[in-house]
Order: sequence, then structure tokens, then C-alpha cells
Amino acid sequence: MKSCENSDISVFDHFADVGKMVQIGSDAQREQKDYKLTRYACYLIAQNGDSRKKVIALAQTYFAVQTRKQEITEKEYSSLTEDEKRLYQRNLTKKGNYSLNQTAKNSGVKNFDKFHNSGYKGLYNGETADDIAKRKGLRYREDILDNMGSDELIANLFRISQTEQKLKKDNIQTEKEANETHYNIGKNIREVIAKNGGTMPEELPTPKKSLKQLEKENKKSLKKQ
Repeated sequence: MKSCENSDISVFDHFADVGKMVQIGSDAQREQKDYKLTRYACYLIAQNGDSRKKVIALAQTYFAVQTRKQEITEKEYSSLTEDEKRLYQRNLTKKGNYSLNQTAKNSGVKNFDKFHNSGYKGLYNGETADDIAKRKGLRYREDILDNMGSDELIANLFRISQTEQKLKKDNIQTEKEANETHYNIGKNIREVIAKNGGTMPEELPTPKKSLKQLEKENKKSLKKQ
């Protein structure tokens, strides 16, 4: 917890106090300290624990292996072409949106178009999915995510994942709150991009070919081979 605090990261976000009163006899009770830990908290505990203890040694080995895997993944990703990065990020957004929809449904969302547009409005300075499609010059019902570059897809993936986490963490139960949460997350990400001097999502270039087109072309080239 001290390590977390010294890194200027909220201790309470990663070490949630879930202590409870337990019976100790003669109708007396005492508080039993307990914590619900995030993955980050588990990592800190493992790194600061006594490696002579088997459970700590195993945990340290696990996190070391996972870190190495991540390094290899990042190296592989950096070697991909822009279109390959687009395809990779698009697959992640598909999975992310599916998971977000399940969480949103549990949070009371019924109008999913309105829910997703709330997120787009926050991230794209008021633009809905239709507005984005028109700006990109897309045909009717053409998927806007299939017509984004890798950087734009990454911004949307971050919006998707952060919204799902927030809905779960705050136990959102109404459609109105869910929509507001999605909008605020999108807006917050936009503010971070602006603060870091990045390019706004609506200013990023639209690729010449959609991912659907690229996939068709790849299938044709494979048949010829």
C-alpha cells in the first residue's frame, strides 16, 4: 500500500477495504481486516513479498513471465503494417463492444444506439455515429470502425474498456446513468488527448480502404495462390 501511495496512485482504488465483524464468543465481535485486491495490488504484494515463501516466489515468477509476454507482443505489434494494426485493433474493439453491451444491459440499457452515441458524442465533440459516417463519406450503414486508422481505433477501444470498468465499479443501474457515464468517459479521453497535444479523433485521416475491402482483397489473393 505504501508503494502504491508513493507512486501517486490511489490506494483505495486497488486495496478496497472489505473488512467485516466476526463472532469471537460470548456474543462479542471484532473487526476482521480484509481487502479486495486488483491485479496491480497483487503485483505489488508479490514484488515486495519474501521470495523465500513458495507462494511469493510463484507469484513473482508468474508476473515476470506475463511481463515478458507483453514485451514480445509489443515488439511484434510494432513490426506490423498500418493495415495489419487496424485489423488487430478492430478485432479488439469487436470483443470490447460485445463485452460492453453485456455490462450495459445489466446496467439497464435498452436503447443501445443511444448508449453508443453517448460515448461517441463525448469523444468526438458532439458527433454521433451517423455524423462520423457522413464526415468520412461512408455509404449507408457502412461500419465506421471498419473505416478508422489504428490510432483512432485505439482511442475508441480505450473509451469502450474504461466505460465498462466504470459501469461495473459504480454499479450503474439505470439507462440514464449509463449513457451519462459513457459520454463522460469519452469526454475525459478527449481531454487527455488535448492535454497531451494529440490529434483529435475527428481530425485523424480516414483510410482509403475499409477493413471489409482489405479482407475481400486478401481472400482473392489467397485463392489465386
